[in-house]
Amino acid sequence: MRRTTTSEGGTVTEQFSVDGQTAVVTGGTKGIGRAIAKRFVAEGADVAICARTDEEVNDAAEALNDGPGGSAVGRTCDVRDRAAVEALVDAAGETFGSVDCLVNNAGASFMAGFEDISENGWQSIVDVNLTGTYNCTQAAHEHLADGGGTVINFASVAGRQGAPYMSHYGAAKAAIINLTSTLGYEWAGDGVRVNCIAPGYVATPGVASQMGVEPGEIDRANIDRNVGLSEELADVAQFLASDASTFLVGETVTARGVPDIEETPDV
Repeated sequence: MRRTTTSEGGTVTEQFSVDGQTAVVTGGTKGIGRAIAKRFVAEGADVAICARTDEEVNDAAEALNDGPGGSAVGRTCDVRDRAAVEALVDAAGETFGSVDCLVNNAGASFMAGFEDISENGWQSIVDVNLTGTYNCTQAAHEHLADGGGTVINFASVAGRQGAPYMSHYGAAKAAIINLTSTLGYEWAGDGVRVNCIAPGYVATPGVASQMGVEPGEIDRANIDRNVGLSEELADVAQFLASDASTFLVGETVTARGVPDIEETPDV
């Protein structure tokens, strides 16, 4: 079996490598996005990340560059702003020579009953999650098709099965799952693979504040759990960006821990 040494001292089979790629990771300054950016840089990829404030994105890029592996650049960008998105993607291509992977991670949500969601609230969540994915993916198409690349969208289990008090978020994420299937078909001829990750609860800062579960309290070796780690989502993202997943196209990988299954008693 062919193996290659990683920048973190371990080994991975060669087909799982992202070494030499250039990735654009939206929302790459914290949580899942930051874990993905950190993993890709550590494995030898160059990464462009974005956030909506200069301080946030500059601090994150500096931290990503403080170690071996690839390089990172940060750009201020709101994924709802098409011009800013195009500038982000073009900057990644100009700085690193190509764009091989797009990770549509940026998202937003808030909890409210459907009848209490204002028109502005609905539009805001749809714009960040769905329209942001549209903006970034369309802007990156020419770069990705140039050498055959990958798109990794982020949905949610809320988009798979709905979620009480998050109807706007669930609807936007369901649309992303459908978009993934459609683009998987349309863009295959361009050599671009489009796939999606639908996480359940992950111990990001937001979930930690809502549920009181800190990442340090989660044992990755424990199978019987319903809360994951950002690093576990980075594992899935690396797989989807690598040659190990070449036969996955238009698919959504659900990463939620133990399934929510209840036995039905005999009647």
